[in-house]
Amino acid sequence: MAVIGGGQNCEHAVSLASAASVRAALDPARYEVVALTIRRDGRWLGPDEQPLGSSTAGSLAAALAVMAECDMVMPLVHGPRGEGRDPRGIVRAGGHPLRRGAGALAMDKWATKLVAEAVGVRTAPGRLVTEANLPTVVFDGRVVVKPVAAGSSFGVRLVATEEELEPALRAAPALDDRVLVEQVVVGREVDVAVLDDPDGGRRGRAAAGDSLVDGHLFDTATKYDGSAAFVIPAQLTETEAEALTDSALRVYDALGCRRIARVDFFLTPDGLVLNEVNTMPGMTAESQVPKMFAADGLTYPEFLDRLVRSVPGIVR
Repeated sequence: MAVIGGGQNCEHAVSLASAASVRAALDPARYEVVALTIRRDGRWLGPDEQPLGSSTAGSLAAALAVMAECDMVMPLVHGPRGEGRDPRGIVRAGGHPLRRGAGALAMDKWATKLVAEAVGVRTAPGRLVTEANLPTVVFDGRVVVKPVAAGSSFGVRLVATEEELEPALRAAPALDDRVLVEQVVVGREVDVAVLDDPDGGRRGRAAAGDSLVDGHLFDTATKYDGSAAFVIPAQLTETEAEALTDSALRVYDALGCRRIARVDFFLTPDGLVLNEVNTMPGMTAESQVPKMFAADGLTYPEFLDRLVRSVPGIVR
């Protein structure tokens, strides 16, 4: 099985950590793991961490040849040019089935909002802005400014004053030419992980962490500096847990997700509000989704094995 890490985006280092952790945790008695890495410049590294091919095109051709010899490919590439686009097309070109659309659709926060609203799941009020119409945005209370397609909260800014608005709007297009401006939602952030079972069933489990409370933003630094506090499993009433799981599965199905996804909500006094969907969440043993399933009794290697076996045609 080939495990791909890296990528040409701001989440390159996060992806490398996920790929390294997965490779180390998969049972060597059951899986022969082959490492492939996409460098920031687009060139590929092979299992020995040496560059493949003598050019970008040759590098890709060599990587495809490696994939063709594998029973399965696991692309652990996060963010833009990762979850929705380049590596997934390459995996398909290498002869491995991979569902189209869900990663790219979920990576697009604006499209995700439209899909969620269509299936009855509420989202934060907001508007889509391009660089051309940035000057039309006026301050009308606290908002969150975020690139439409970026992960790990890169480029996300909380705007609490009129003076903060223009810098936030100017910074976001550095990662995407479309910007989402959303009203602030105050409440607990409760995330639901959905994992497809090999027998066709699904298990959803929830973990809770504050993200937008008392003016604070759950930003990139907070996610990776160790200061984030999560309560796993989430402290929820039975009614809240049922509503979260039902809404998560509705969004998961409507986006066409398969195998794994994390669906993030705000739990407010007025009910649930969808935040966003991550179709390739962090996969280290200390990442949120594996820890959520670990709290439910599924060890990290068992979680990875279940994820692998959920792929059609893979029998172990």
